[in-house]
Amino acid sequence: MTFDIYELGLLLAVTTAVALVCERMRLPYTIGLVLAGLALAALPLKIELPLSKDFVYTFLLPPLVFEAALRLSWPRLRRDLPVILTLAGPGLIVSALLLAAGMHWIAGWSWTAAGLFGALISATDPVAVVATFDEARVRGRVDLLVRAESLINDGTAATAFAILLAIALGAPAAPMEVTWTLLLTVGGGLASGFAVAGALLFFVGHTNNNLVKITLTTLCGYGSFLLAQRIDASGVLAALAAGLVVAQGSRWGLFGSTGQGAVAAFWEYVAFLVNSVIFILIGLHEAERHFLPVFWPASAAILLAVAGRAIAVYPFCALFRGTRYAVELRHQHVLFWGGFRGALPLALALGLPMSIAEREDLVTVTFAVVAFSVFVQTLVMIPLLYRLGVIHRPADQT
Repeated sequence: MTFDIYELGLLLAVTTAVALVCERMRLPYTIGLVLAGLALAALPLKIELPLSKDFVYTFLLPPLVFEAALRLSWPRLRRDLPVILTLAGPGLIVSALLLAAGMHWIAGWSWTAAGLFGALISATDPVAVVATFDEARVRGRVDLLVRAESLINDGTAATAFAILLAIALGAPAAPMEVTWTLLLTVGGGLASGFAVAGALLFFVGHTNNNLVKITLTTLCGYGSFLLAQRIDASGVLAALAAGLVVAQGSRWGLFGSTGQGAVAAFWEYVAFLVNSVIFILIGLHEAERHFLPVFWPASAAILLAVAGRAIAVYPFCALFRGTRYAVELRHQHVLFWGGFRGALPLALALGLPMSIAEREDLVTVTFAVVAFSVFVQTLVMIPLLYRLGVIHRPADQT
């Protein structure tokens, strides 16, 4: 792989142009980026930045998860934690089982491929969710529910995927081994995040240099993720835990007023830049896939993904009806339609070993589901938010 400064400059120029055009046309930024990627693929240019599991999962995902967690309030998150954990735990598992059964019986995939697909495609990608909600300026409880559920959902999906893949490659499938793997993945991820963030807060308290504080948070975002990956734990949960701890430390005043502003501005820019690269790469690599041979499996997967998300949201939210955790019906609609798929499912699919018989079909179908999320769900999301009264049009647009 070769990736030089000219390619970086080109991507930055494209993202800037897309941001300006989308702002003027009131078009979702993520759609503009994917279209730009498709256009770049048609030009005689060679941008060789890969959309691989290592690149997305290790380089691009940690700052996005960390930045999203920085904006979560632990007191508010704690109040809605039962709902979030129910949606991201049992809700996701039921959705994944539906998807696996559907792809086995409808598409004729083996149980191995269908199970892996069900786990990875049930992950509602925080990259896509956060980008769209930031653009729509969604605030309040629904914003917290969607963001937090998406982040924890990813940890659940990645854990389930890792366990299923290990079993598919010959690891013991006895209940004790699976339980131990689950505890290590979840517990190790959370412990890694708390440990790295705790060390960060200690050093932040010994400096007044804002650039050092920014550097420490960068080390925290990547360090927590990589430490967890090193011990075969969940990097997503590690970065999430680290971000929550740093956010709480910031609210306690450990960064100072100017330091807090500098750190927030830095991570907002990082999120913008990384999001831009991810969606342009999705467009570039969508252009390389041949969807016609998998038209029926892809169509089934899209319908199953939508149905699975509905089952993951509505019945499980109904469990809290009549309690202080009850979720408004309009917020349930947002949770359902806001189950976007993006770079994380693609990274997991692309990381599958060649020994999985249906690997190529599985990857292409995953691209198809992601394309549906980008071009249909994202495009409908903002009008839906207006229609439901979650956000309101400015006076000059009414």
